[in-house]
Amino acid sequence: MYIPSPYRNPNLGEVKEFLIQNSFGILVNQTAGRPWATHIPLELEVDADGNDLLVGHISKANPQWNYFKQQEEVLAIFNGPHSYISSSWYKEEEVPTWNYIAVHVYGTIEILNEKAVLESLHRLVNKYEKVATHPISLGNLSDASMDQIKGIVGFQIRITEIQATYKLSQTRPEDHERIITELNKSNSNGPKEIAAMMKNYKCPR
Repeated sequence: MYIPSPYRNPNLGEVKEFLIQNSFGILVNQTAGRPWATHIPLELEVDADGNDLLVGHISKANPQWNYFKQQEEVLAIFNGPHSYISSSWYKEEEVPTWNYIAVHVYGTIEILNEKAVLESLHRLVNKYEKVATHPISLGNLSDASMDQIKGIVGFQIRITEIQATYKLSQTRPEDHERIITELNKSNSNGPKEIAAMMKNYKCPR
């Protein structure tokens, strides 16, 4: 994606943490000659050799997976908070804009065997069940419920490139205090989250 230099975040550790905390992404490839996108959890993991991976699964009814073997490269898109920025909050006249966090991950994709798929599902469920009042485990589900796993295709993406845009009004430091104040007046989560990121974000040099 196009990233103006003030908004590029080269801090790979910070970006990886973002991927862990915002793991519901969009998997994009060419399917039957058209761009195709599926919204799914894509978990950042590391293999035995220390390589970064995204691990996920889709329904066998989704034709996208039939084209995985033909793909030299796929794209996974992750979105963070975003908010409209009014130019009325600036000291000098300027057009309005939008602040946001977005990460694009490129890589090569391969289909997992049944054992690897099941292991990935256990990790996925265990991660998100931690916050449940009465957490469940795949190991406690009935055979009938577990048979549904036969209807999915698991895969991993070996990451080749990560691009991260953190657009947080870096080019207008003189207006940060006012922008943060105005964003915090919103009743929506997005503006408040952007305000918090603007307050805490350290611009890479």
